Amino acid sequence: MRKWSFIVGGLLVALLLAGVVSNFASAHPDGLDSSLREGCTFDADGEITGGSCPAQQEREHEIGGPLADYGIAGLDNEFLSTGLSGVLGVLLTFAVAGGAFWLVRSRATTGRR
Repeated sequence: MRKWSFIVGGLLVALLLAGVVSNFASAHPDGLDSSLREGCTFDADGEITGGSCPAQQEREHEIGGPLADYGIAGLDNEFLSTGLSGVLGVLLTFAVAGGAFWLVRSRATTGRR
């Protein structure tokens, strides 16, 4: 019973962080984006105005998808879109990881017989 309360508690904390706290993440570029922007100059809107950097080769996502750019496609409310995409990501990750652990466990117990 204790194992299940730990798993459910962890899932609830992850859902809370993904659904609510993710909306308060920094709007500033992360490490990868920041390193790709080194060498360029930018205006107040973040558009490249000069210099030379790898970020000048940036294009729209070729694949796209329903959860591209940390939001849900077609949902206009940015707060809700970011929160729901985080929650869906956590649930999908939990389902895939849980399925993988279940498969590994069932094979391990089958091999012991």
